[in-house]
Amino acid sequence: MKKVTYSYLCLSLLLAISILIQPSYAAATTAIQPTNLVKKVCSQTSNYNFCVETLYADPRTPEADRYVLAYVIFGSAYQSATTTHDQINLLLKNATASQMPRLKRCGRDYTKAVSKLLEAHDDLDSETFESLAKLSRIASSAADDCETSFKGTRGRSPLTTNNKGLKGLCEICVVVSKLFVMS
Repeated sequence: MKKVTYSYLCLSLLLAISILIQPSYAAATTAIQPTNLVKKVCSQTSNYNFCVETLYADPRTPEADRYVLAYVIFGSAYQSATTTHDQINLLLKNATASQMPRLKRCGRDYTKAVSKLLEAHDDLDSETFESLAKLSRIASSAADDCETSFKGTRGRSPLTTNNKGLKGLCEICVVVSKLFVMS
């Protein structure tokens, strides 16, 4: 349990620092030409521009090798899942009776997503790459499951944007994972 807590603390600190640096860097990304590695990864995703923008939101990307790029994208996905999980907890405080079970399901889904992305981070630390794609797909499925819980209700899910975002990030994670098992 200490290893998970320590890893969680280190990852959270790293992500907090990345977020503080991100706003001033984001404006410069339009002038940056993606590296060959970023082009290789992003060309295998369904949204090339989203992929490039996401990766270049982190200042480590221009000089990144596959290891650093993996930390960048898995960190982004983890941060997204954690932020959404926190948002769900806030939404639960003012949820209507019909929203409550759906939001609780989403809370469980995002608990799973956070857990799997933390596990992926630990696998990166231990250079155990075989499960990275599987863990990414599980996190992506959690976002799908959350979105599905709101199907058939009036109005739109309050988490649609978050769910789509995590799915996009997890898609990039899967592609980056292939850099390790196909080398």
